[in-house]
Amino acid sequence: HVNAAFPTLIPMSFFEKEKDHVEGFAPELAVVTHGGGEELEEKLAVRPTSETIIGHMYAKWIKSWRDLPILIVQWGSVLRWELRTKLFLRTAEFYWHEGHTAHASADEAKEEMYRILDIYERFCLEEAAIPVIKGTKSETERFAGAHTTTSIEAMMWDKRALQSGTSHYFSTNFAKAFDIQFVDTSNTLQYAETTSWAISSRIIGALIMVHGDDQGMVMPPRLAPIQAVIVPIYKNENEKTKVMEVADRIFKELKSAKIRVKMDDRENVSSGFKFNDWEMRGVPLRIEIGPKDVEKGSVALARRDKPGKEGKSFVSQERLDSTVSLLLQEIQDSLLKRAIEYRDANIHNPKDFEELKKVVQDGWAFSYWCESTDCEKKVKEEAKATTRNIPFNQPDKEGTCIVCGKPSKRKVYFARAY
Repeated sequence: HVNAAFPTLIPMSFFEKEKDHVEGFAPELAVVTHGGGEELEEKLAVRPTSETIIGHMYAKWIKSWRDLPILIVQWGSVLRWELRTKLFLRTAEFYWHEGHTAHASADEAKEEMYRILDIYERFCLEEAAIPVIKGTKSETERFAGAHTTTSIEAMMWDKRALQSGTSHYFSTNFAKAFDIQFVDTSNTLQYAETTSWAISSRIIGALIMVHGDDQGMVMPPRLAPIQAVIVPIYKNENEKTKVMEVADRIFKELKSAKIRVKMDDRENVSSGFKFNDWEMRGVPLRIEIGPKDVEKGSVALARRDKPGKEGKSFVSQERLDSTVSLLLQEIQDSLLKRAIEYRDANIHNPKDFEELKKVVQDGWAFSYWCESTDCEKKVKEEAKATTRNIPFNQPDKEGTCIVCGKPSKRKVYFARAY
């Protein structure tokens, strides 16, 4: 994929080209009506997403099958006029990674959609230690203008769901709206098949709400900007000289081992303040070095994911880089395991609609659904929950809809969400 940058301000006429898209985003648009003290001839929308502006350019760039596929990715801010905001999880302005691609065939475009969703899943699992569920959105939850929307859904510590990434297949919807056509190998004029996908800064909110505790953040080591912090402890200049000599040596060793380490040599705050400060920031591992540790040739290691005595150990200074590396991996694995166990313990299989209404107060429901909008609406109105996604992994047998009792082929996750 190629990095690109497109304008923040988009002509309103671009949105009006795709009926479903403009209807879906109209309530969230921030619109510029004046510039330079003058009223604009055409109003400009502050970018809520970039399908329209990129589609406009694709129509100019794509003429032949040789021009395809076009794979563009953009990093930037978007603005959606949210009525009720929540820090990190649902903000009016947020930063994101959005991709937009055009293809010669539907199969190729769908493959791209699923491939990107797999990448987002791996990122959440392997880097953020957040377990997610992959699936397809319902028709009402589908992205405005899309033929198919897929998503990854995560459970927060308060048992609400967070849509943590999406990948869309548009078929030829946007291509027809923006006249993105090409001549294929048989010299026939065709509309391009397009996709878009995004993951945003709300994943920071997910990190806080999946791993955090009352002391602050708990950063997974693979994402932590600081993986280990060294806190030297001393009471006088003589102790300082001995402790800092060891601390500096260990700092260099860890740095050489590609561990993201920081030395906290601040002298205007106490050791206790430093401990609390780094706990709040979520640094995975704290390395304490005092005069007794120097004498014994040891250090104290304190894990952020296990507060108090449970997470503290005393280890040799020898081969400390290996010890720290192994411990960081153990912390990473432990965070993921804990998050999976918590999520699975709070997903329920209610026997009827009345039970569903109860379980979504404090968890998720995994139930058969006939996929009718009427039943979906009833869940939203009476249970205050929404369909999160229809997971790709489904039971072998069919069932009956949890709402109306009609035969149902697939199960869906219902939950309250951010």
